[in-house]
Amino acid sequence: MADNRRWWALVVIALAQLMVVLDMTIVNIALPSAQADLNMSDANRQWVITAYTLAFGGLLLLGGRISDLAGRKTTFMIGLLGFAAASALGGAATGQGMLFGARALQGVFAALLAPAALSLLATTFTEPKERAKAFGVFGAIVGAGAAIGLLAGGLLTEYLDWRWCLYVNVPIALVAFAGAWAILAPGGRHPDAHLDVPGALLGSGGMLALVYGFSEAASRGWDDGLVVTLLVAGVVLLAAFGVWQTRARVPLLPMSVIKDRQRVGAFLTVLFVTVGMFGVFLFLTYYLQGVLGWSPLKTGLAYLPMTAAMIVGSTQIAARLLSRVPPRTLIVPGLLVAAGGLAIIAQVGVEPAYVSHVLPGMLMLGLGMSTAMMTSISLATGSVAPRDSGAASATFNTAQQVGGSIGTALLNTIAASATATYLTAHAGPGVDRRLLQAEATVHGFNVATWWAFGALLLAALIAGVVVNAERAPTPQGAGERTPEPVDTLG
Repeated sequence: MADNRRWWALVVIALAQLMVVLDMTIVNIALPSAQADLNMSDANRQWVITAYTLAFGGLLLLGGRISDLAGRKTTFMIGLLGFAAASALGGAATGQGMLFGARALQGVFAALLAPAALSLLATTFTEPKERAKAFGVFGAIVGAGAAIGLLAGGLLTEYLDWRWCLYVNVPIALVAFAGAWAILAPGGRHPDAHLDVPGALLGSGGMLALVYGFSEAASRGWDDGLVVTLLVAGVVLLAAFGVWQTRARVPLLPMSVIKDRQRVGAFLTVLFVTVGMFGVFLFLTYYLQGVLGWSPLKTGLAYLPMTAAMIVGSTQIAARLLSRVPPRTLIVPGLLVAAGGLAIIAQVGVEPAYVSHVLPGMLMLGLGMSTAMMTSISLATGSVAPRDSGAASATFNTAQQVGGSIGTALLNTIAASATATYLTAHAGPGVDRRLLQAEATVHGFNVATWWAFGALLLAALIAGVVVNAERAPTPQGAGERTPEPVDTLG
């Protein structure tokens, strides 16, 4: 297997993962234009985001197991074609229902594509130094994808049309498909395995209920009957899923995947990191556009320094040190630096504060978060037998997606409540209503950002206590589970 061919495979895998990650944010900046064009109500517009995250987060475990059973390359290529078709359908939407349906289809195929991409990466790069470099690139994409999506959304919306935020996926997916066809060879299929149908129904149902419940909480409130019912149902279904997995002949999520201490630490770390991160991206976007009055393009460009910091953190810090130092010595300091960035951002006011607060906060956030995320990805997928790599990859993606859904709903609710309280406390005769509204909005963002700060500190604490490996594991170190030979490349 030629080294250059393996690195071209990384390009293909990374391109597909970038498309999946940035699609969670690329439509955010375009949403006002799409809402006006398709006559969406304020209550319904959230479904442009929720339809994607609901299908993606709810079906990831099933998608990961399909990747193990049908073969990673096959699943990867089907995911690419399906994602392209769903994106084209969404771009051509003539009404809100058509757009919501297309976004849900994108989520379905993303749930196939994301675990297949990560498991391909984990089984292709097994030599420690190469693995560190490959995961550095992948970690930079996972971390920077959301910021890149905001930049791309601003460019496309301002100079073309909101529909291009969806159409742009078509050429990306087709290029990645052609690359996968030419470079990746069949491999990793286990014909003796079977799909755990009861586990699939319980696991996917539980995840769908949780993601839907947290998404609805942002608009309905946490005490709403539907929200409470969904969250309780999600917990009950996932508890039943856990019990069933201990009895199933071929479980959807092998217990070996979540019994490993290092992987559990990585999954929990990623969960709480994304709880803090997704809401902050949304708040910064609204702060720059709604409070400071910046254009979509200028807002997108404002995220470039953070994207650059993410690339440096993943490829120049984590990738170089991962094979030399214990993982928690990268994760914990990285998260503390990121939390420090949030503490700076949480002190902005209604006056322009990009250079004094937002920029340094973004740089610290990008540098620290990407260092921690890249290391967590390596921990989550190391020492996994090839037959279970899809399940491990799906669990990592699920932690990221559910964390993002929880964070968006929780932090939005906190921000809205703080804003309303501030308005009530400071309203009165002679008060400039526009200024008061801006001050209340920023106050709400600041309060929620402090909660995000707490989530990152909790993630750092979990990593410091749970992750205790001397070095990040690799597939060769799977312990008593001897990896099966897998030819992922020709």
